[in-house]
Amino acid sequence: MTVNMTKGQAISLQKSDGATLTAVRMGLGWQAAPRRGLFGSRTREVDLDASAVLFADKQPVDVVFFRHLVSDDGSVKHTGDNLVGGAGQGGDDEAILVDLQRVPVHIDQIVFTVNSFTGQTFQEVQNAFCRIVDETNGQEMARYTLDGGGQYTAQIMAKVHRAGAGWQMTAIGTPANGRTFQDLMPSILPHL
Repeated sequence: MTVNMTKGQAISLQKSDGATLTAVRMGLGWQAAPRRGLFGSRTREVDLDASAVLFADKQPVDVVFFRHLVSDDGSVKHTGDNLVGGAGQGGDDEAILVDLQRVPVHIDQIVFTVNSFTGQTFQEVQNAFCRIVDETNGQEMARYTLDGGGQYTAQIMAKVHRAGAGWQMTAIGTPANGRTFQDLMPSILPHL
Protein backbone atom coordinates (compact mmCIF):
# COMPACT_ATOMS: atom_id res chain seq x y z
CA MET A 1 0.00 0.00 0.00
CA THR A 2 1.42 3.38 -1.03
CA VAL A 3 1.59 6.29 1.38
CA ASN A 4 0.94 9.63 -0.35
CA MET A 5 3.29 11.87 1.57
CA THR A 6 2.93 15.51 2.46
CA LYS A 7 5.76 18.01 2.88
CA GLY A 8 7.65 17.27 6.11
CA GLN A 9 6.05 13.86 6.65
CA ALA A 10 8.34 10.99 7.68
CA ILE A 11 7.66 7.27 7.28
CA SER A 12 9.57 4.21 8.43
CA LEU A 13 11.15 2.16 5.67
CA GLN A 14 9.94 -1.21 6.86
CA LYS A 15 8.09 -3.88 4.97
CA SER A 16 4.44 -4.52 5.82
CA ASP A 17 5.51 -7.63 7.79
CA GLY A 18 7.82 -5.50 9.96
CA ALA A 19 11.04 -6.66 8.31
CA THR A 20 13.63 -4.04 7.46
CA LEU A 21 14.00 -3.02 3.84
CA THR A 22 17.29 -3.97 2.24
CA ALA A 23 17.15 -2.05 -1.04
CA VAL A 24 15.06 0.88 -2.24
CA ARG A 25 14.67 2.85 -5.44
CA MET A 26 14.02 6.56 -5.42
CA GLY A 27 12.17 7.12 -8.67
CA LEU A 28 11.59 10.49 -10.27
CA GLY A 29 9.03 11.22 -12.97
CA TRP A 30 7.87 14.35 -14.76
CA GLN A 31 6.26 15.66 -17.92
CA ALA A 32 6.77 18.87 -19.85
CA ALA A 33 3.79 21.16 -19.31
CA PRO A 34 2.01 22.37 -22.44
CA ARG A 35 2.45 26.07 -23.05
CA ARG A 36 -0.13 28.19 -24.77
CA GLY A 37 1.22 30.22 -27.61
CA LEU A 38 0.04 32.23 -30.54
CA PHE A 39 -0.56 29.07 -32.58
CA GLY A 40 -2.04 26.84 -29.83
CA SER A 41 -0.47 24.61 -27.17
CA ARG A 42 2.96 23.07 -27.47
CA THR A 43 5.46 21.41 -25.17
CA ARG A 44 9.20 21.83 -24.90
CA GLU A 45 11.33 18.99 -23.57
CA VAL A 46 12.49 19.43 -19.99
CA ASP A 47 15.72 17.82 -18.73
CA LEU A 48 15.54 17.27 -14.97
CA ASP A 49 18.40 15.56 -13.15
CA ALA A 50 18.10 13.47 -9.99
CA SER A 51 20.99 13.43 -7.53
CA ALA A 52 21.67 11.77 -4.18
CA VAL A 53 24.04 13.46 -1.75
CA LEU A 54 25.44 11.20 0.99
CA PHE A 55 26.11 12.85 4.34
CA ALA A 56 28.07 11.80 7.41
CA ASP A 57 27.44 13.99 10.46
CA LYS A 58 26.05 16.82 8.27
CA GLN A 59 29.09 16.78 5.98
CA PRO A 60 28.76 15.76 2.31
CA VAL A 61 31.01 12.79 1.61
CA ASP A 62 29.82 11.53 -1.79
CA VAL A 63 27.26 12.24 -4.50
CA VAL A 64 25.54 10.18 -7.17
CA PHE A 65 24.29 11.98 -10.29
CA PHE A 66 24.41 11.67 -14.08
CA ARG A 67 28.19 12.25 -14.21
CA HIS A 68 29.02 9.99 -11.24
CA LEU A 69 26.58 7.06 -11.49
CA VAL A 70 27.84 4.95 -8.56
CA SER A 71 28.86 6.04 -5.07
CA ASP A 72 32.48 5.35 -4.16
CA ASP A 73 31.39 2.49 -1.84
CA GLY A 74 28.97 1.04 -4.43
CA SER A 75 25.86 1.27 -2.22
CA VAL A 76 24.06 3.97 -4.28
CA LYS A 77 23.58 3.77 -8.07
CA HIS A 78 21.98 6.11 -10.61
CA THR A 79 20.29 4.29 -13.50
CA GLY A 80 21.16 6.97 -16.08
CA ASP A 81 20.24 10.39 -17.38
CA ASN A 82 16.84 11.01 -19.00
CA LEU A 83 16.93 14.18 -21.09
CA VAL A 84 13.21 14.64 -21.78
CA GLY A 85 11.00 13.17 -19.01
CA GLY A 86 7.60 11.91 -19.95
CA ALA A 87 6.57 9.36 -17.33
CA GLY A 88 4.45 11.77 -15.30
CA GLN A 89 2.02 9.66 -13.29
CA GLY A 90 3.42 6.41 -14.67
CA GLY A 91 6.89 4.96 -14.28
CA ASP A 92 10.19 6.57 -13.40
CA ASP A 93 12.15 8.80 -15.76
CA GLU A 94 15.26 8.62 -13.58
CA ALA A 95 15.95 6.36 -10.62
CA ILE A 96 18.55 6.03 -7.89
CA LEU A 97 18.99 2.63 -6.25
CA VAL A 98 20.09 2.44 -2.63
CA ASP A 99 21.33 -0.84 -1.12
CA LEU A 100 20.57 0.06 2.51
CA GLN A 101 22.59 -2.89 3.85
CA ARG A 102 25.73 -1.70 2.02
CA VAL A 103 25.53 1.97 3.01
CA PRO A 104 28.57 2.50 5.26
CA VAL A 105 27.69 2.98 8.92
CA HIS A 106 29.10 6.55 8.98
CA ILE A 107 26.61 7.67 6.29
CA ASP A 108 23.56 8.82 8.24
CA GLN A 109 21.53 10.70 5.59
CA ILE A 110 21.02 10.57 1.84
CA VAL A 111 19.32 13.65 0.38
CA PHE A 112 17.60 13.42 -3.01
CA THR A 113 17.43 16.49 -5.20
CA VAL A 114 16.17 17.31 -8.66
CA ASN A 115 17.36 20.21 -10.75
CA SER A 116 17.02 21.60 -14.23
CA PHE A 117 20.50 21.54 -15.68
CA THR A 118 19.33 23.66 -18.62
CA GLY A 119 17.79 26.27 -16.29
CA GLN A 120 14.14 25.71 -17.18
CA THR A 121 11.81 26.47 -14.28
CA PHE A 122 9.25 24.15 -12.73
CA GLN A 123 6.54 26.24 -14.41
CA GLU A 124 7.43 24.16 -17.46
CA VAL A 125 6.91 20.86 -15.58
CA GLN A 126 3.77 18.94 -14.65
CA ASN A 127 2.97 15.63 -12.95
CA ALA A 128 6.34 15.55 -11.18
CA PHE A 129 6.86 13.09 -8.34
CA CYS A 130 9.40 11.15 -6.38
CA ARG A 131 8.65 7.75 -4.93
CA ILE A 132 10.30 5.09 -2.83
CA VAL A 133 9.97 1.53 -4.09
CA ASP A 134 10.99 -1.69 -2.32
CA GLU A 135 13.54 -2.85 -4.87
CA THR A 136 13.25 -6.50 -3.79
CA ASN A 137 9.60 -6.81 -4.90
CA GLY A 138 8.82 -3.64 -6.89
CA GLN A 139 6.16 -2.46 -4.43
CA GLU A 140 5.77 1.32 -4.19
CA MET A 141 5.90 2.33 -0.54
CA ALA A 142 5.66 6.11 -0.63
CA ARG A 143 5.08 8.86 -3.15
CA TYR A 144 5.59 12.59 -2.89
CA THR A 145 3.92 14.66 -5.61
CA LEU A 146 5.24 18.12 -6.38
CA ASP A 147 2.57 20.77 -6.26
CA GLY A 148 2.28 23.13 -9.24
CA GLY A 149 5.16 24.82 -10.98
CA GLY A 150 7.12 27.82 -9.84
CA GLN A 151 9.95 30.13 -10.82
CA TYR A 152 12.54 27.83 -9.25
CA THR A 153 14.90 25.48 -11.10
CA ALA A 154 15.38 22.80 -8.44
CA GLN A 155 13.72 20.98 -5.58
CA ILE A 156 15.11 19.36 -2.44
CA MET A 157 12.81 16.32 -2.73
CA ALA A 158 13.32 13.96 0.18
CA LYS A 159 15.85 12.30 2.39
CA VAL A 160 16.45 8.79 3.65
CA HIS A 161 18.02 8.83 7.09
CA ARG A 162 18.96 6.41 9.84
CA ALA A 163 16.44 5.98 12.66
CA GLY A 164 17.69 3.56 15.29
CA ALA A 165 18.47 0.25 13.60
CA GLY A 166 16.43 1.10 10.49
CA TRP A 167 15.80 3.90 8.02
CA GLN A 168 13.13 6.56 7.51
CA MET A 169 12.12 8.66 4.54
CA THR A 170 11.16 12.30 5.02
CA ALA A 171 9.47 14.32 2.27
CA ILE A 172 11.14 17.75 2.08
CA GLY A 173 9.69 19.38 -1.03
CA THR A 174 11.58 22.67 -0.75
CA PRO A 175 12.00 24.76 -3.91
CA ALA A 176 15.52 25.97 -4.68
CA ASN A 177 17.52 27.44 -7.52
CA GLY A 178 20.53 25.86 -9.14
CA ARG A 179 21.65 23.86 -12.14
CA THR A 180 23.73 21.31 -10.18
CA PHE A 181 23.73 19.63 -6.78
CA GLN A 182 26.66 21.89 -5.79
CA ASP A 183 24.44 24.94 -6.34
CA LEU A 184 21.85 23.36 -4.02
CA MET A 185 24.09 22.73 -0.99
CA PRO A 186 23.02 25.94 0.86
CA SER A 187 19.37 24.83 0.42
CA ILE A 188 20.09 21.25 1.54
CA LEU A 189 21.95 21.99 4.78
CA PRO A 190 18.95 23.31 6.78
CA HIS A 191 17.21 19.94 6.26
CA LEU A 192 19.93 17.77 7.80
